[in-house]
Amino acid sequence: MAVTSDMTSSAASAGHEAGEGHVDAPGLQGFVFALFFIFGGITSLNDVIIPKLKELFTLNYTQAMLVQFCFFTAYLVIGIPAAKLVKKIGYMRGAVAGLLIMMMGCLLFIPASQNAIYGLFLFALFVLASGVVIVQVVANPLISLLGAPRTAHSRLTFAQAFNSLGTTLFPYFGSIIILGSLATVTAAELSGPALDAYRRQETGAIVNAYTGLAVALVVVAGVVWLFRNRLKGESHETSSGLGGFDLLKRPRFGYGALCIFLYVGAEVSIGSLIVSYLMQPGVMGLEEQAAGRLIAWYWGGAMVGRFIGSAVLRLVSPGKVLACVAAGAIALILISTNVTGPVSGYSLLAIGLMNSIMFPTIFTLACEKLGSRAADGSGIINVAIFGGAVVPLATGMLADVSGSLAVALALPALCYGVIAGFGVFARKPAEDGL
Repeated sequence: MAVTSDMTSSAASAGHEAGEGHVDAPGLQGFVFALFFIFGGITSLNDVIIPKLKELFTLNYTQAMLVQFCFFTAYLVIGIPAAKLVKKIGYMRGAVAGLLIMMMGCLLFIPASQNAIYGLFLFALFVLASGVVIVQVVANPLISLLGAPRTAHSRLTFAQAFNSLGTTLFPYFGSIIILGSLATVTAAELSGPALDAYRRQETGAIVNAYTGLAVALVVVAGVVWLFRNRLKGESHETSSGLGGFDLLKRPRFGYGALCIFLYVGAEVSIGSLIVSYLMQPGVMGLEEQAAGRLIAWYWGGAMVGRFIGSAVLRLVSPGKVLACVAAGAIALILISTNVTGPVSGYSLLAIGLMNSIMFPTIFTLACEKLGSRAADGSGIINVAIFGGAVVPLATGMLADVSGSLAVALALPALCYGVIAGFGVFARKPAEDGL
């Protein structure tokens, strides 16, 4: 996406003359941080509703991971159209459209609960995720362009810290609301009308949580609409007929897109299994709600790491940092799966700290030197987030086949191995056209 500077600003003028494209929008960073908070928090709620729906609909791990499959499939289906929509109507109006679609997805949980049909929950999640995709297509390139290119890694990492604040708070309170049932029976003990009634009653907590989110999203959309004309100096380059997929021919961008696919897949796989993993007698033997509250440690680690990382990335090569944290994630998986007790559980949760700088660093490393193709690059990166659908589903299948969550974690470890390789590959600044 070509975003040129507003020549009324001396700082913008200097950046424009130096070929450093950015937009002039004083105070807009706060708005973008809010978007990161919202879509991060909503995405992480999947980790809470997965164990809930798994029990209510007596699902195996593969079936339960369809929650993530349907949610992240939206990135594959909506990624490119979302980029085109944003290029047509602009960042601010695009954000409003995304927020309203998210609101619609939240409200679809009402008929899903009333009919007690798992497929309707999956559809609601797909619609909700479609709005998230549009908001993310707006947020990622915009925060990169709201300042000097040389500090884009640090700035996006700092913005991702607000994403992590959402992913930390939402699951904690969501586990209290959604996993706080006092039911003395389980779905496996019921059948027929009694089972349907139980599912409607128990999914009521999910409906309440998402209805509240729908109201909040409408309010945020209204505020954003009031400031829809605030962004100055925004222009858009027409993408190729391939919708930006020609960018995959660039080794750096293509490798980076693959790593986004694998990173999101690994992160989501681990987050989705945390509750079940910590409930195992050989790990921490926790009750469902107690295990659910500890999800906040996983995402909280990512939040702390992003604040730290925003400073470290100003001093150390982003590629080297990426390689180190990916290796750290592999080490923590090996520790967690080869010991027992609290050390096993907290080692898994600590992977969140390693995840902290991965997405923003991979994103900015892959998109270096894209210039006016930034929107196309962001669209492709958002398609690559489809890894959050594929890798967790494959991880769930591996857990079902092997009968072991520890064995299933080998797949996320493999993903981190590839990411470490990208960090080494991209440790030097990008060259034009590569």
